[in-house]
Amino acid sequence: MQELILAITGLILELLVFFCAGSLLTRILKMKAEVTMELLQLEYFYAVAQNQHMTRTAEQLHIAQPSLTQSIRRLEKELGVPLFYRSGRNIALTTYGEALRNALTPVLKTLHQIPTQLQQMAMEREKTIRLNVLAASTLVTQALISYKKDHDGLHFRLIQNSQCEDADITVFTRENFQIPADTKERYELFKERIFLAVPHNSPYASEKSVRLQDFAHEDFISLSGSRSIRTICDRYCMQAGFVPHIIYESDSPDTVKNLIASGLGVGFWPHYTWGMDSMEQIRLLPIAEPTCQRAIILQLHRHARGQEAVCSFYAFLSRYLRQLKAAEQH
Repeated sequence: MQELILAITGLILELLVFFCAGSLLTRILKMKAEVTMELLQLEYFYAVAQNQHMTRTAEQLHIAQPSLTQSIRRLEKELGVPLFYRSGRNIALTTYGEALRNALTPVLKTLHQIPTQLQQMAMEREKTIRLNVLAASTLVTQALISYKKDHDGLHFRLIQNSQCEDADITVFTRENFQIPADTKERYELFKERIFLAVPHNSPYASEKSVRLQDFAHEDFISLSGSRSIRTICDRYCMQAGFVPHIIYESDSPDTVKNLIASGLGVGFWPHYTWGMDSMEQIRLLPIAEPTCQRAIILQLHRHARGQEAVCSFYAFLSRYLRQLKAAEQH
């Protein structure tokens, strides 16, 4: 706030320079770095300038008149100019006082609006959940749709950025993830099955499950090497005794899906992330050997643990995923 006051002080002084006579210009500029006006002083001056009556203003401000008079005189001393003409109990603005009052009018109006604006921002923030979705996007989308039905006033800001540091909840995946025992964050850990997607006319399309080693000589379509699932799937192929022959790779899951549907090859399909609604041209086959799965982690960040709306959705999302897993087992 002190920096804000100093900035406002600088603005006021620049406006004063504009309004003041040329003979005073150099004087004020020399004083600019030394002025330490307080916001309360400016508030007092503005009230007196509006009323042009010291006693009445003191009563309105609920302060003693001598204190108000002293504050005005201190402000005049700091600025080096008279702000009021005084004649007994009567006062009137000088040219400098009028210039300061005119300069303060929009400034104080803006300052008085700040608490309301900040309160509105805080209220909006409480209604907004920042959700960073790096995995299980289909699952999260379904959960959002379901949750919004009973929470229409809630807003979600969806992010997909591994570098994001201000999310309330992050959904991500990591190999061999261990939740620290002394963590101040909250985590939920689930397993996501990875299927093998084949064209509808593949010889394997009617199989109930497949062994990965049987695809050692097949053409693979994959996400690019920078994606975590690519690393996981390459490792599973190595466990099955082969290096996948990748003929196409892309950063886009939709492109991978379309290429598989076109019959150009096979590929891995993460369950919660891409969904289980297989297109007409694709068959999703469970992989019996090796067991292909990865960890899906829901993380409630420490800064959000006191936010009721965030914690409520986090609990719902955790419960939603557990219910899906329970349904699968039946």
